[in-house]
Parts: sequence; structure tokens; C-alpha cells
Amino acid sequence: MSTLLAKAKLKAGYEGSFEEIAQTVFKSTHENESGVVRYEYFRGTDDRTYYVLLSFKDFDAFMSHQVADYHHNAGFTDCFEDFRLEWLDPISGASPLVPSQTTGKIDEERGELWNEYVNNHSEDAPNWWASLRDAENR
Repeated sequence: MSTLLAKAKLKAGYEGSFEEIAQTVFKSTHENESGVVRYEYFRGTDDRTYYVLLSFKDFDAFMSHQVADYHHNAGFTDCFEDFRLEWLDPISGASPLVPSQTTGKIDEERGELWNEYVNNHSEDAPNWWASLRDAENR
């Protein structure tokens, strides 16, 4: 499984555009992707701040989402003043999700865009996660 939290601070006046894009991408994601577990948008308490909770069956399912035309060409980036994507790891017994796969493999057969996303989004799981995961499995 691969689970992430995206935080976006929007440019002033882009809230309506962003929410329209979010609704379209939400619908397309859930209609077209068998690997999606959770994909949800939220308004935050700070002005122009939004969150997206993403969880996919595995890293490849996350990459398939990233490169899907309805996501890749949605126009999100035009709305962003700031953006951060953070990997999440569930706490056993406090979440129904399983540990996150945070890295993928380059695959020339999948194309340049796929490999660009793999390079940009792969991240080693923090060491402190591993020790807690190990403790949960004892």
C-alpha cells in the first residue's frame, strides 16, 4: 500500500477553480482506477489551504494515478502557491491501512512520464518508521 497526504496552499482567488478540478479528478479516479483505496479532498482551517488524502494498493497504483491524463493534465499546479506531498505510515491497531511502499522502480516500457514521477515521488521510508514497524510485528 502507498499512502500520502498532500497539502496545498492556493493562490488567492483559485479556490473555486481548484474545487472544480478536485471534483472532476475525484470522480475520474474512483471510476477508472482499481488500485485506489482512498482519494479524498478537504478544506483546511487556514485560508486557501487544502488537503488530499491518497491511499493506493501499491506504489505502481499510485504512479498509474499520477500519470493518468485526467490527473496529470488537470491544471492543479496553476492553482498552487505552495505544495507538499508527505508519505504516511499507518499505526497498526489505529488504522485499517497497511505500511506504505514509498519507492518505485524505473521501467522504460512505461515511458518517460512514468519514470519522471517515480524519480520525483520515491522516497526512502524514514528509519524511525522501520523501528516502530518492527516493534509492532514482534
